[in-house]
Amino acid sequence: MDIATPTLLLDEKKCRQNIAMMVEKAARNQVRLRPHFKTHQSAQVGEWFREQGITAITVSSLRMAQYFAAHGWNDIMVAIPMNIREMGLVNELASRIQLHVVAVNPETVEALIGQLQYPVNLWVKIDTGYHRTGVTPHSHQELDHILNLTTRSELLRFAGFLAHDGHTYKQTEKEEIQTIHNTTVYLLNLVRDRYKNHFPGLQLSLGDTPSCSVLEELRGVDEIRPGNYVFYDLTQQHIGSCTYEQIAVCMACPVVAKHPDRNEIILYGGSVHFSKDNLLQEDGSVIFGRVVEFTPQGWSAPLADAAVVSLSQEHGVVRIHNKALFDHYRIGDVMGILPIHSCLTADVMKSYLTLDGRRLEHLSGVPQW
Repeated sequence: MDIATPTLLLDEKKCRQNIAMMVEKAARNQVRLRPHFKTHQSAQVGEWFREQGITAITVSSLRMAQYFAAHGWNDIMVAIPMNIREMGLVNELASRIQLHVVAVNPETVEALIGQLQYPVNLWVKIDTGYHRTGVTPHSHQELDHILNLTTRSELLRFAGFLAHDGHTYKQTEKEEIQTIHNTTVYLLNLVRDRYKNHFPGLQLSLGDTPSCSVLEELRGVDEIRPGNYVFYDLTQQHIGSCTYEQIAVCMACPVVAKHPDRNEIILYGGSVHFSKDNLLQEDGSVIFGRVVEFTPQGWSAPLADAAVVSLSQEHGVVRIHNKALFDHYRIGDVMGILPIHSCLTADVMKSYLTLDGRRLEHLSGVPQW
């Protein structure tokens, strides 16, 4: 394998299968799939979605929206509460695409009313239990105020309510994920019922990879916005969202040192390549990745008794308790590591190398314009 520095490998076949799986599930449930592109942030990977009939997408910043708009996407939701300091970019994007923005307070809506130059779709985020941000579903006075404000501008179209079940990422049982999902769907529909007579076309949007992966029944909302499923990772496998075989990205890191006295191999590959996300183990320890063996088809399932146990800026420490496996690796070899969190690993790596040797770009590696 012609790799000299830490490199993020992408298995296109697995990635396309993951995309197709969610497209089929959305169609079967009669909900619109608006995938979140924050995981891959790649124009080339985006085309694989387009080939599956996807026309509407989600992103996590206005810059990301600008990037994908430049690559032909014209129905884009920015699923973070809108930063009113970027109103110029909002207007620039709204002048050429169907732009969806999110508000969680009246101040944002007032800024939109005062400064919008082109039509924009507004979604109000509901906090259904994750408690990161959003308006609680029973805050009727606040919701009334926000929705009444939207009627003051012909350029601001109230599109509906959305939620993100981020607390599913802390579950490992299907029943718990099902309970969270059911609660959110119930609360979103309660809010819709309160306002549907005044806004008959309002829609419900829900997004998180665990529920969209684990559950077969996704009805009760109009669209789903999962993102991580395009690659998956060790966190999603731990939750039960995927199998190891569905993880479509793998880090390739050179071996730079070996320490037999403590069963440790040192990789050129640290937190600036993986991020510092970790996964808690049953014994209370944490890991930062799992070791796989490269094969002619890609890579194997994780090897037993081998894991990344520590990261510093450029170094990764792999502990291997199997002597034969430890002896198998030599200085200068390239070791495969499945990441804990593919979104952050992709973001810091800034590009992908496919198994057939093609380089794919990532927004983080593209100069700002």
